[in-house]
Amino acid sequence: MRADVHMHCNFSNDSETRPEDMIEAAIAKGLSVICFTDHYDKDNFDWGDEAVFDAERYFKEMPVLREQYKDRIDVRIGAEFGLQPYLYDFYREFAEKYPMDFIIGSAHSVLGHDVATERLFENRTDQEAYRIYFEEMLEDVQKIKTYDVLGHMDYVIRYSRYKEASYSCEDYMDIIDEILKQVIADGKGIELNMSGIKYGLGFAHPHDKILKRYRELGGEIITVGADGHIPEHIAYDFHLAGDILKACGFRYYTEFKSRKPEFVKIA
Repeated sequence: MRADVHMHCNFSNDSETRPEDMIEAAIAKGLSVICFTDHYDKDNFDWGDEAVFDAERYFKEMPVLREQYKDRIDVRIGAEFGLQPYLYDFYREFAEKYPMDFIIGSAHSVLGHDVATERLFENRTDQEAYRIYFEEMLEDVQKIKTYDVLGHMDYVIRYSRYKEASYSCEDYMDIIDEILKQVIADGKGIELNMSGIKYGLGFAHPHDKILKRYRELGGEIITVGADGHIPEHIAYDFHLAGDILKACGFRYYTEFKSRKPEFVKIA
């Protein structure tokens, strides 16, 4: 696996790492391609300031780094949009204004609050919260079309009371099927996000059963990312990623350049 296309630097509100340090670490780990996907979570004020980066500075400074490192690694520039159903026009206009290689769309906020605050689980069972999460994700993809892959589909499990012990994705497959069908119909994809293993859940995001179902439904576009915010987490457990994808029926993974998918055979 030569490409980690989900990573953050200090342009994101939850990272303090300089982009140069992320790039150098990626080179040291033997990667050929990386893509910065810093957080742009419009209207997310749960952590104080709005969880967005300075777009003018980001798209001015990051291309300079891409040029600086072009002989050592292919640095691509993207964003991770925090999806909320009413933001469809905002993200469309944002993507028209700024040139990007890749956009991840992630359901970070549900019922108006970031799931990492754990407010979604107040006065609800884990299972009730999971269903609300997937229902809003379905609404997201029905309304928002400005993304390339749907990010870490079931990462909400990290913030629940009982984590993976309370999670069986079969219980939500009616909604998950509708999400995946909409993603495929729109020509989008999903990602294999290795951070679930990093957080000790025992599976990457999404669960293997969701990956298999996506493939059964005809899904082909799938990217791989570690969701790293520090150099040590770049390409985290990537030695497992190829086997996970192959076991779920994939022969290729995907990289994006100028918002166009490029398929790479899994070694």
